[in-house]
Amino acid sequence: MSGSEEEPLAPESAETQQVETEPVEPGEPLGTPGRPLDRTAPFYFGFFAGLGALVAWWLGTTLLSIGSTLLLVVVAFFLAAGLNPAVEAIQRRGLSRTWSVVTVIAAVLATLALFVGAIVPVIADQVRRITQQAPGWFAELQQSERVRWLNDEYAALDRLESYVTNGDFMGTLFGGVLGFGLALVGAVFNAFIIIVLTLYFLSSLDTTTHALYRLAPASRRERVALLGDRVVAGIGGYVSGAFLVALTAGITSLVFLFVVGLGEYAVALAFVVALLDVIPMIGATLGALVVSAIGFATDWRIGLACVVFFALYQQVENYVVYPRVMARSVDLPGAVIVIAALVGAALLGVVGALLAIPTAAAVLLLVREVFVRKQDLA
Repeated sequence: MSGSEEEPLAPESAETQQVETEPVEPGEPLGTPGRPLDRTAPFYFGFFAGLGALVAWWLGTTLLSIGSTLLLVVVAFFLAAGLNPAVEAIQRRGLSRTWSVVTVIAAVLATLALFVGAIVPVIADQVRRITQQAPGWFAELQQSERVRWLNDEYAALDRLESYVTNGDFMGTLFGGVLGFGLALVGAVFNAFIIIVLTLYFLSSLDTTTHALYRLAPASRRERVALLGDRVVAGIGGYVSGAFLVALTAGITSLVFLFVVGLGEYAVALAFVVALLDVIPMIGATLGALVVSAIGFATDWRIGLACVVFFALYQQVENYVVYPRVMARSVDLPGAVIVIAALVGAALLGVVGALLAIPTAAAVLLLVREVFVRKQDLA
């Protein structure tokens, strides 16, 4: 062989061939993995259970801290759903969605402004009259021997007379000038937030609801959308029914006030009764208290007639008018309407009473369409 020819390579060792053909597993140099943790071990269970409890507690406190904000959002959404039928009715007459929303909101704001303009002069005038007539009322009370004895023992009548005739009892009632001012600023701020959110939800209600429907699985999205649209329509029906009940109360009160001799304030007081009557269960009582107080300040016979009239009308409204109108609007039995209003008022006060009935209608619809139908197929 010539010197230019390359000598054949020596055969590779067995170890070299093994390294090339059989790569070492990456996990072998770090040791063999051990057995997984025993999920039934007390320490494991206690640690993750405690961690879950801490997370739940943090979420609960967070929700409680923003509860007032969430309540404003819920109220705004309910108002938007309730005003949506009016917007759609205007749209059917050829107006665009934007201008329909503006028209409905302007009508609502005008109604609220009319309420404030109607009630504030009446309240101011009646407070002035009560302050002027209070000494005569107290003088009549002191003619009773029992009242004189109580006044001699505890000076209660003298204190009450001084409290009323000083003219500052409205400020004291609201916690003084500073407390009243803070309450007024808070109410105006909350009203502004609700109006802004209502405008947003009302202008984009379809977009918002369809975005929520997309969170459901594709196989159930159509059914969820149908149920959601039915719930929104039920809320709109409830608002229409509440408006009809309030209109009935306002017209009935207007006729009564003209007949009984309060024609000077009949329109304003009837408007107050109609607006307060929107509040379920207790709205008619609040309106009756306002009108009766003004009636007594004018003449005790008129006040007594107001008490008798509103006591009778409230029974008719609670057990005849309200259940029948709401049963047609939100498809709820009368007993469920009464129970829902009472529970909502106990939980969230006036706001809870307003939201309780459409919420109960939505829950009952879901129970009928989901749970009951599933039970029927079982």
